Amino acid sequence: MDPASQTHCVLLLNLPANALGGIDLLSFTITPRFKGVKNLPPGLHFAFAASDASLSVRHGAWFYVTPGGGPPQVFIKKWNLQTEDLVAETSQTELLKWKANLGAIWKESLTPYRQTVQAGDTAEDDAAEESSDWGELTSRISQTLLTRICGLNPDHWALTSASSAAQDLESIPGLEASNSALHPEKELRFFPVDLKQTWREGATGRERTEAAQDRSWALGDLIEKHGISRDPRSRDLEILGELQFCFLMVLTLNNNSCLEQWKRLLSLLLTCRTAVTDRFHLFLELMRTLRLQLSHCGDMDASMFDLNEHGGGFLRPLLRKFRKGLDDVDGKRKSDIMDEFDALQEFLQKEFRWQLDDSYVKRGMLELEDGEQVEMDMNGADEDDETGDFAPTIVELTPAQLKKLDGSNALVDESEEEADLDEMDTRY
Repeated sequence: MDPASQTHCVLLLNLPANALGGIDLLSFTITPRFKGVKNLPPGLHFAFAASDASLSVRHGAWFYVTPGGGPPQVFIKKWNLQTEDLVAETSQTELLKWKANLGAIWKESLTPYRQTVQAGDTAEDDAAEESSDWGELTSRISQTLLTRICGLNPDHWALTSASSAAQDLESIPGLEASNSALHPEKELRFFPVDLKQTWREGATGRERTEAAQDRSWALGDLIEKHGISRDPRSRDLEILGELQFCFLMVLTLNNNSCLEQWKRLLSLLLTCRTAVTDRFHLFLELMRTLRLQLSHCGDMDASMFDLNEHGGGFLRPLLRKFRKGLDDVDGKRKSDIMDEFDALQEFLQKEFRWQLDDSYVKRGMLELEDGEQVEMDMNGADEDDETGDFAPTIVELTPAQLKKLDGSNALVDESEEEADLDEMDTRY
């Protein structure tokens, strides 16, 4: 084989037949001839594998194909049959051997990189197909971010389905710490999002109330304390990179800790108001990223995101409240972000039948197949509006309660109390 015709490739060695393999957004069943994937485009990629396609733990690793006109890069990952783990080949002897023998396996054992499968694909040129979605889904994931989350191991930032952030580990009494089957071997170092305290230390009263309703201060504090980049805009977008990382690890590895962090990040971002103006570019890109992510939720075997459940899970109420907060944005920025939000809303309405505004019927008559008419009421329709059963209740305090609450007698007119007592019907 002419070395000039070689392209970037990754070898996935020792995988048993019928095991699960995958790269980026595409997963497949391993055949005896399979040795890896060729024609890799430059940029970040994620290879993953499992002993079978069922509920077994999946193992994966990120690696980076350097752009430019240098020699083709060869990445070698191998499956450890004893530990059932995907590891990087570190032996220089093995690396040189496989690079020298690429010609023998290039045509028959390496499949061209693709992100979609077309029926009847036989020609290599037809199969070598790139999807722009992967590039957009990883647009804010950097090598620095991967090192922060997964540890310093360039071109093999590894994790598994069981990898977890410390805050997501369950404390089980009597469980030995040495039990590696239940305690993951790697801790994921995410941004420490704390939704229970979103105000500054020492804040009281109205400041705490406002910070609980508008989490912009908490978002800014998180970015300033834990962001790495020196450029303010790049530092803002690091949180978007982590959101992308978490989503893809749920999509490929079914990682539950990444799912929880994805939810925490969205719960923080979508409950901000003033930050939408202060960090406008972050939220503009968030709308685009979220729409693209939700379009891939159907790629999962199990619906971990619960987008089709009644009420849209945790996300639909967040988006409804975020939409109402956009009324506080002024000028051209409001027009730009509303365009992106409208595109997201249109997609959700078409795909999941979600309504993110108030232009829908909350109660009405529905005619059944037999002609009978029944009155239907949308449960929880008033919850986001704080109306109906969910409306705040104003409670009138008695003079005694006001005394205890205020600590003074200034609010109570004793002469009026005595007059009221005199007029009271003694029968009661």
